[in-house]
Amino acid sequence: MKNLLPLLLLIFHFQLGAQEKLPNFVIIFCDDLGYGDLSSFGNPTIQTPNLDRMAMEGQKWTQFYVADPVCTPSRAGLMTGRYPIRNGMSSAKRVVLFPDSAGGLPESEVTIAEVLKQKGYATAAIGKWHLGHLPQYLPTNQGFDSYFGIPYSNDMDYIGGMEPRYIDLADDPDAMPEIKYYNVPLMENEKIVERPADQTTITRRYSQRAVDYIKANKDHPFFLYLAHNLPHIPLFASPDFKDKSKRGLFGDVLQEIDNGVGQILQTIRDLDLEEQTIVLFTSDNGPWLVFKTHGGSAGPLRAGKGTTFEGGQRVPTIFWGPGQVKPGLITDMGSTLDVINTFAALSGAKVPDDRKMDGYDLSPVLQGNGKSPRESFYYWTRAELHAVRSGPWKLHIQQREPVNYGNKVELEHPELYNLESDISEKYDRSAAHPEIVEKLMKVYKAHLADTEDAMPDMLEARIKE
Repeated sequence: MKNLLPLLLLIFHFQLGAQEKLPNFVIIFCDDLGYGDLSSFGNPTIQTPNLDRMAMEGQKWTQFYVADPVCTPSRAGLMTGRYPIRNGMSSAKRVVLFPDSAGGLPESEVTIAEVLKQKGYATAAIGKWHLGHLPQYLPTNQGFDSYFGIPYSNDMDYIGGMEPRYIDLADDPDAMPEIKYYNVPLMENEKIVERPADQTTITRRYSQRAVDYIKANKDHPFFLYLAHNLPHIPLFASPDFKDKSKRGLFGDVLQEIDNGVGQILQTIRDLDLEEQTIVLFTSDNGPWLVFKTHGGSAGPLRAGKGTTFEGGQRVPTIFWGPGQVKPGLITDMGSTLDVINTFAALSGAKVPDDRKMDGYDLSPVLQGNGKSPRESFYYWTRAELHAVRSGPWKLHIQQREPVNYGNKVELEHPELYNLESDISEKYDRSAAHPEIVEKLMKVYKAHLADTEDAMPDMLEARIKE
C-alpha cells in the first residue's frame, strides 16, 4: 500500500491539474450592433481600440451569423444551439417576448450553462436576458448560478406617453432621453433591485460586475455571459463617455462598451488566465435602421435588423484567447448556433443527443487545425424560413422591407445572390443560374421537412390573458 501511495498522489494531482486547465469561457453579446460599427470592421469614426486589439490578437470572423434577426429568438439560438423554430422562441405575430408575455425558453431546453455544469463550471449571466422575465424562465433556472441585469429590452415598460417620441430624438445624433420614461427593472437573481434601471451607468456596472466575477472565480473553471442591452435604443452613456465620439451618442455608447471589454481582457491578463480563457464578442442581430443616427450601420451589407438580408444576421465577431485561439482572419462560415458545440468540445462536456441540434464544433478553426464544418445556413424569422445559403450562394424565398421590417415584400420569383462576389446582395443571378436555384430549393424544402416537428408560434400562445 505504501508503494502505491506516491502513484495515487501522482494520479490525484494529474486529475486536479487537468480540471484546473479546463478553459474558461466569456461571451460578450451586444444588442443591435451592426457589421460596420467597429473600427476593426471598417467604421471610420467610432474608436474601439480594445476590440481592435482583441481582433488583432485573436480571430476576426467575417461570415458569422445569428440564428434570427431579432432579440428573443436570436438569444434562444445562442443558448441552445438550435434554430428558434425548434424551441418555440420564434413567432409570426409577436416576434419577441414582452413584459406581458407569460412564457419563455422552455425548461426542457438545454443551455450552454447547463452543458458546462457537467464539468463543474461556475456560471453567471449579466445583462439583458430576454428569454422570459418570470421566475421560472430567468437565468437562475436555466443553468446560471447568478444573474444581474434587465429581463427584456431596455425600451420596454415605456411610461412617457406620446412625447418625447424616440423616433424624433433619433434626428439628433447627440440626444439622450430621460431615464424616467423607461421603467425597466434591474434584477439581482430573481429580485428587482432598481426600477427604473439607471441606464446611464448600466454599461459601466455590467463591466465592473464581469471584472469582479472573473476575480472571484479565478481558481476554477467559469462561464460568464455578459449581454449588454446597448446599443439597442434608447441610447444612454455615462458622463465619462458622453460627447466623446465623432459619431454622436451611438459612438459614445460603443466606446463605453469597448472600454469595458478592455477592462475584462486586462483582468484576465492580470490574473494570468489568458492562456486558459476564450472570449467571444458578437451581437444578437444587425442595426435598427429606422432609428437613423441612433441606429448602427451594417457597413457593406444590405439592410439590417428584422430582415434576413446579410445586414440583419451577419454580425461582427471576434474570438480571443492567447494559447487557445490561433490569431487570424477567418472567412469561413460560423454561427452563434455553433457556440454550444464548440464550448462543449473544448471542455469535454456533451451536447444533448436526445433532440435535433443545429450547431457545429468550431474548435479546430479556433486552434488553427482545420476549416469550419459549416457549409450552409438557414435564415429564419417570424417562424418562417426566408432564405438558405449553401457555399457562396444564397437563395431568398421571402423578404421583409429593409428598414420597416414589419412589412413583408412579395417576390415575383426567388432571388439568387453570390455572397462571395456580391456581399451587398445587389445582383440577382437567378435568371443566369436556374440550376443553382433548383438545387437550393431542394435544400430549402429538405430543411422545412426537418423542422416539421418544431414548435412554432409559441410566443403569442404564452401571453397573459
